[in-house]
Amino acid sequence: MTELGPVAWPPSPIRTERLVLREPEARDRAAFIELHASPEVHTYLGGPRPRDELEREMPEVPGRRPGSFVVDLDGAMIGQVLLRRTPEHRRPAAAGKVDLGYLFLPRAWGFGYATEACAAALDWFGSVLPGEPVVLATQTANVGSMRLAAKLAFTEVERFHAWDAEQWLGMRSPGHAP
Repeated sequence: MTELGPVAWPPSPIRTERLVLREPEARDRAAFIELHASPEVHTYLGGPRPRDELEREMPEVPGRRPGSFVVDLDGAMIGQVLLRRTPEHRRPAAAGKVDLGYLFLPRAWGFGYATEACAAALDWFGSVLPGEPVVLATQTANVGSMRLAAKLAFTEVERFHAWDAEQWLGMRSPGHAP
């Protein structure tokens, strides 16, 4: 994983109708631990990490790196959106491209926050690095993520088998808005 490229980081907070995408802060630590310890969140991601391990290892300000946005609703973290360049990827079609990732606390599911936050992050990315495609990988069994990929205008590149499950790789062409 490397830097996004010639991008000033962190950007000013990105505001949507209901959310703020911002740089992680120390006050988000408990929410990061909850996010990474949640069995529901990690159903399709290899399972949760033990809470006591996270308490010991989580830095005071977790997730602070280029491309990592906290999704804030009314002053509290409800999720994270990640844009990260992966020089080496399991799939050659994705190598060197920026990958979109997202995690939301279960209490924030079903309200459209992931769509709103990911669309805002993708709009920001398109404005600072125009012309770059973005990839997204998810398990085909993850119906919510498959639906989100479609809403965000990702189109299927390929399906493959990894981590004992069928995976889906999609790409969003530059300038393609949902």
